[in-house]
Amino acid sequence: MLNRHTQVDLYHTHTYTQLVNQVMAVELLETLKEAITAYTGLSPNTFFTVIAAGIAVYYVVSVLFGSDNTPQHRPRSFEEDVQPLPPPVQLGEISEEELKAYDGNDSGKPLLMAIKGQIYDVSQSRMFYGPGGPYALFAGKDASRALAKMSFEEKDLTGDISGLGAFELDALQDWEYKFMSKYVKVGTIKKPEGAPEASTAPEPVEPTAAEPSTAPEPAEPTAAEPLTTTAHVSEPTQAKEPTEAKEEKEETSTTAEVSKDE
Repeated sequence: MLNRHTQVDLYHTHTYTQLVNQVMAVELLETLKEAITAYTGLSPNTFFTVIAAGIAVYYVVSVLFGSDNTPQHRPRSFEEDVQPLPPPVQLGEISEEELKAYDGNDSGKPLLMAIKGQIYDVSQSRMFYGPGGPYALFAGKDASRALAKMSFEEKDLTGDISGLGAFELDALQDWEYKFMSKYVKVGTIKKPEGAPEASTAPEPVEPTAAEPSTAPEPAEPTAAEPLTTTAHVSEPTQAKEPTEAKEEKEETSTTAEVSKDE
């Protein structure tokens, strides 16, 4: 336990330390005031007033025009919700009925579509070919005819491309090139037994009412033609007249000679 003298000494030491700190603070403040006056030409009060005004202006501007850095709850984006796509699975040869199971309604199965009997995995374009997408009716089917004709009718959702025109076949070829370059082929459609081969020849152009047949029709005889025919028939008669006159002349000459001899 400290005696009384020790306690008194500690008290004086503490008091002395406080006095020294106060003196040093006062001296530092005076030195700062002198420096402000020397370097800015302003009084310390004016200098601190300008600093306070600048801080206030900065705060007002940052509140009015600055971005809000307050962290807020951000909803999950579509990319965050979508899981990474599994690698395409090769299915081999399947029927059109089996292909219907891959129309996107089952999230556990890939999204498939076929063109000209070739099946492609279009899972990466689910926003277009998946349920609710603009081309959702093509999923799970061979939509070759619909793509060639740019048709959304139910009757055209088939792989039968027989009878298409040249322009439609070119459009289908462009679609096939696009799918070959963008998607992975995972199989082919099994053709039913006895099914005829699909013809890719263009449809023949049928003549319309505005386009009559151009085959030449036999010309009907006119009124002038019988006269021409009659003239041709009478020509041999006219040609014989000089011959008959010549024969008569010869007979006359012969008769004259016989009379002379007598």
